[in-house]
Amino acid sequence: MKQGIFRITENTPLTKNVFRLTLEGDVSAITAPGQFINIQLDGLFLRRPISVYDISPRTVTVIYKVVGRGTEQLSRMIAGDTLDVLTGLGNGYDTSVSGQRPLLIGGGVGVPPLYYLARCLIAEGKHPTVVMGFNTKDEIFAVDDFRAIGADVTVATADGSFGVRGFVTDALPSDYSYVYTCGPEPMLQAVYRTISTSGQFSFEERMGCGFGACMGCSCKTVTGYKRICKDGPVLRKEEILWEK
Repeated sequence: MKQGIFRITENTPLTKNVFRLTLEGDVSAITAPGQFINIQLDGLFLRRPISVYDISPRTVTVIYKVVGRGTEQLSRMIAGDTLDVLTGLGNGYDTSVSGQRPLLIGGGVGVPPLYYLARCLIAEGKHPTVVMGFNTKDEIFAVDDFRAIGADVTVATADGSFGVRGFVTDALPSDYSYVYTCGPEPMLQAVYRTISTSGQFSFEERMGCGFGACMGCSCKTVTGYKRICKDGPVLRKEEILWEK
């Protein structure tokens, strides 16, 4: 984990309430797809954790949804503004176990961490298929980005306004070697029940500190309690216990 001051180079709306934010600074602590950053905003006590969408040698890009005071404040910032950011948080995805045809499943703002993951998998000579789920076509983003790097992409919308009508589990292919997924917990549970292989699940959770000190995001697993911010956000399928 590193703390640094980052300069905004882009803060662009992709949909009505989803933005792409690019920050320039020291990104050396980001070592795996699926990690996140934690942004400090003026006047707010808790930082805002946001998954990494992509990185370059000097920038990190995230995609976030405006859902409250913090992200609304962030959406009003412009190029040239600076932010205090913690980088390199979380454990990220392990690509070494994916096989040749990994399946990436994302729901809504669970889609962003899968982009850098797809880039890493393709760089390793693998052939990812990406299934994205949204409520309606007006909420869709990033499809062209995934296709541009060579991923096969299927989109599902709950209202049938674009792509497959239904949920991500209605759009899964029959042939895949491993699963990586991120999204709201009901979606993750549905994916868990549906897939036929092992996989890695990235969880969204409210976080206090973001680096494991406060224990506020702990959850029970097969091997005991784990902190989503520190021991996660990625958990392997075999260690997950769902609350009844």
